[in-house]
Amino acid sequence: MFILDDLLFRPFVGIVDTLHTMALSELYDVDALEDELKENQLLYELGERPETVYQERKAELEAELEIARDVHERLTSGRVEVKS
Repeated sequence: MFILDDLLFRPFVGIVDTLHTMALSELYDVDALEDELKENQLLYELGERPETVYQERKAELEAELEIARDVHERLTSGRVEVKS
């Protein structure tokens, strides 16, 4: 029974784990968030974005960036937990 599990189940788990890691990396893309933060700053400095919108978007992006960095740190350390 264990041999059958090893032959059929383990490859499936490996594929799902890889897909999960890729999805989290795509969803929490640190570089994209940093670029968006820079773009927000640039639009504000050029006068194309009012200060209130700039401050709101900056706060949103910084919060998202903190979460993304935490997710990437967990991915690299192997501490990703899936909760149901």
